[in-house]
Amino acid sequence: MMVFFGGWVDILKRYALQKYHEGNGDELILFNLGIGGETTEGLLKRMPVELEARNSADGNLVFLSYGANDLAIKEGEQVVEREKFKNNIIAAVQHAQKFSKDIYLVSILPISQNIDGVVVSSGKLRSNEEVVAYNQILKEITADYSLRYIDFYNAILDDKEVLLSADGVHPNEKGYGIMAEIAIPIIEKYL
Repeated sequence: MMVFFGGWVDILKRYALQKYHEGNGDELILFNLGIGGETTEGLLKRMPVELEARNSADGNLVFLSYGANDLAIKEGEQVVEREKFKNNIIAAVQHAQKFSKDIYLVSILPISQNIDGVVVSSGKLRSNEEVVAYNQILKEITADYSLRYIDFYNAILDDKEVLLSADGVHPNEKGYGIMAEIAIPIIEKYL
């Protein structure tokens, strides 16, 4: 078992850099463009500019990891309803397709039992029922657009109570480690 520190994208960054410095791969520059608390609405505003700014002539690989903020319920309303979420992800995929043939949709993680259906201090309520529904949307888009799906949900599900941090939403160090072990073979193909 490798020991990892940082989010899964940070781990991939360090891994790719190490391989490159060892002379064992092409240079792969990874950017984590996620913003805490952002929904697909925010993503769509930034995405064209972010992709254009980082476009590589050697090709691009795009991971879209969104939905945990969209599916939350705040003040009785879903932050981004299912149909809107679906349309936003499709729009994001269409933006990404201008820059990449290699697009991965990343599943939303399960949430901890102790916050499932509970309004937390941020005022947000999340449920595993919604996580499953939004992941189903991601799977359907993956199939419809011939993309690839990274199933972190099932990788973490059985041990979620020990792999999620105290907030019940984000992975802890062990959880990120498991996610990185799943993602490393994906980036290996590009190194």
